[in-house]
Amino acid sequence: MLDYLLSVGGFSVLSLLAIVWLSVRPRAAAPRRWLAAIVIFYTVASIRVFPWVLSRPLLFGFHQFSAGDVPGDRTAIVLLGSGSFTVHGHDEQMGVIDPAGAARVLEAVHVYHVLGSPWIISSGGATGGFQTVPSAATMRVALVQLGVPADRIVLESGSVNTHDEAVLVAPMLRALRVDHVVLVTSDIHMRRSLATFRSAGIAPVPAIAPDPFNSESRIRSFVPTIDGLRFTSFVVHEYIGLVYYCLRGWIRIF
Repeated sequence: MLDYLLSVGGFSVLSLLAIVWLSVRPRAAAPRRWLAAIVIFYTVASIRVFPWVLSRPLLFGFHQFSAGDVPGDRTAIVLLGSGSFTVHGHDEQMGVIDPAGAARVLEAVHVYHVLGSPWIISSGGATGGFQTVPSAATMRVALVQLGVPADRIVLESGSVNTHDEAVLVAPMLRALRVDHVVLVTSDIHMRRSLATFRSAGIAPVPAIAPDPFNSESRIRSFVPTIDGLRFTSFVVHEYIGLVYYCLRGWIRIF
């Protein structure tokens, strides 16, 4: 629901309702104010610099991963799945990862080369709808294409959220008999992910994936764009996720 509200579709529906209201009561001030509020809200939410500022507390304390962050040899990388979708052809289907997922895969490959040849657990199931191929399998294809041997990748494809991933990955890590775990996910997702894995008895080292849109023109950060609105959706989702996970007792961050 939140993803749809903070989208072009959400803007269209709310604007249409305001126009209908205004046509029914053309002299009333309330529908005019409502329409103006919608335009202002979505304009601000589409300017990337505003969600960027809002996201800063989520990133506090994290730094770029280095080999010195993990003492010892027996290490596993846990790569958390991101949004993906499945493209269906006449005879075959193919999973495609989104920009955030691609950034996570690139960071996992970077950590893999820094540490030598650790295990990589590619985690993430299929959520239905446009995604019928698990994220774990889609990311595995990308990992192999980037040079990670297939026999060093283990799949966890039954999860549908971060809590599931922590619960399902924990016994897999025990089976691999590793001493250290490196957790790879997007920068704004890391705080909730770390708290969730720690609640599952795992103490991972964070490796944040860079923002996939960092290479874009700085000018685009100050003008309304669809990417800016999508980023606002991701940031708001994380704050709501932190509160929800706390209420469910899945994490403790206070």
